Amino acid sequence: MAGRVEAIRISPSAGAPMQAVERVAGHAGGGLDGDRYQLGTGEYSDRPAPGRGLTLVAAESLELANREHPGLDVSPADTRRNITTRGVDLDALIGREFRIAQPRCAGVRLAEPCRYLEGLIGRPILEALAHRAGLRAEILEDGEIAIGDEVALTG
Repeated sequence: MAGRVEAIRISPSAGAPMQAVERVAGHAGGGLDGDRYQLGTGEYSDRPAPGRGLTLVAAESLELANREHPGLDVSPADTRRNITTRGVDLDALIGREFRIAQPRCAGVRLAEPCRYLEGLIGRPILEALAHRAGLRAEILEDGEIAIGDEVALTG
């Protein structure tokens, strides 16, 4: 199983717009340079939990949600996930190690949608994105991530 990084986004603080970047450094035990959870300024930064260092969403999952829920029109940026992938079964990465180019990562749990996210988007997304809003992961080794990089299981 291997796919690709389609987009990378970071946000400097809770609720601030996501900013697209071509490449970014990831830090073991932390997050992505310039992102709210690396900086400690995310909505949930005061409640540490595994899987806040890196979030991923599959482009195909959002495309399916938009087809099944006409008018939803949710984009990868709307989900506030850091990495948009294509060709990766993110659910299969839960509890497993994988690489995004250089950094070794570990899939922790689903990144389910929440009321906070729904409020930021301004549309009812909870039902449409349940079980398909992405993956929460931890960065285990420092390294750079760029658009087009491969996402693949290790070992």
